[in-house]
Amino acid sequence: MSTIGAAIIGCGAIAPLHAKAIQSMEGTRLVAVADTDPARAAQAAGDYGCEALADYRQLLGRADIGIVHLCTPHHLHAPMAEEFLQAGHHVLTEKPMALDVRSARSMHEVAAASQGQLGIVFQNRYNNPSIRVKETIDSGILGRLICMKGIVTWYRSEDYYTESGWRGKWATEGGGVLINQTIHTLDLLQWFGGEIASVTGSVTTDVLNEVIEVEDTAHACIIFKNNVRGLFYGTNAYFVNSPVEMELVFEQGTLLLRRDCLYLWKDGHETLLSEPVSTAVEGKSYWGTSHQRLILDFYKHVREGRKFWIDAGEGIKALEVIAGIYSSAVKPSN
Repeated sequence: MSTIGAAIIGCGAIAPLHAKAIQSMEGTRLVAVADTDPARAAQAAGDYGCEALADYRQLLGRADIGIVHLCTPHHLHAPMAEEFLQAGHHVLTEKPMALDVRSARSMHEVAAASQGQLGIVFQNRYNNPSIRVKETIDSGILGRLICMKGIVTWYRSEDYYTESGWRGKWATEGGGVLINQTIHTLDLLQWFGGEIASVTGSVTTDVLNEVIEVEDTAHACIIFKNNVRGLFYGTNAYFVNSPVEMELVFEQGTLLLRRDCLYLWKDGHETLLSEPVSTAVEGKSYWGTSHQRLILDFYKHVREGRKFWIDAGEGIKALEVIAGIYSSAVKPSN
């Protein structure tokens, strides 16, 4: 098996999940990390036994690096991905793939014209409950899906925004709770529901209005072309990071996601269908446990020369939902 060299750009909170996944694979080597903070890059390089760089451009075109992981602030995802794809590398980027739909479509075009693969990290699609839900929908075992809802009640402090230098700003984060925290739940809703007919919603800044330019709370109604109705609520204004809650109502039963467990309510009885994977999770527990699954699967697709399924086209869909919420929330002036 030939060795695939990898590099991680951005050595913040999410980078360790990528590094540990890379190091867990045979035939894969973490060659370098890059960060604009030289001390942070040096610390990460020491932790993982690799090269440290302050300028990511030094990685462009290097023959010993096949896959580049983008763990950078949102506004850097699109330009960096395009640079590396054009230089012949494969790219796996954290969500969101871009700040907006227009930039995401440009990435899609660049990826299609390159020899590299572009993968988007929507790791919650790899969670056991998510897989079970999708299988239930596709099989029709509970009949037609009628409606569903997703609820995210999390907490982000003032320091989370003021200390980052880029969060809470339209130009660098691209939005607030929608594009950063709840994008995974919105992605699952659209993955479960299929093609979308319409999106309406509202955004407010309920608690952090003195700190951020963007929203900390949002709600939406998503109507799918198959007449399924999806309701969504998300906020960063709670005081704890509660587990994501989802409910999917079918003709012959209801699936409920609570505390990462999936339950079936049918004929007056509730049955546990799926429990979370009981393994230690690097980083925050509410991120989910499936980063490693996704990363390993991306590498498997690259090795086998197969197109990775969560590509630019898939990444755009969640951004289109978010854009629909933002556009419907803007009231025309009289």
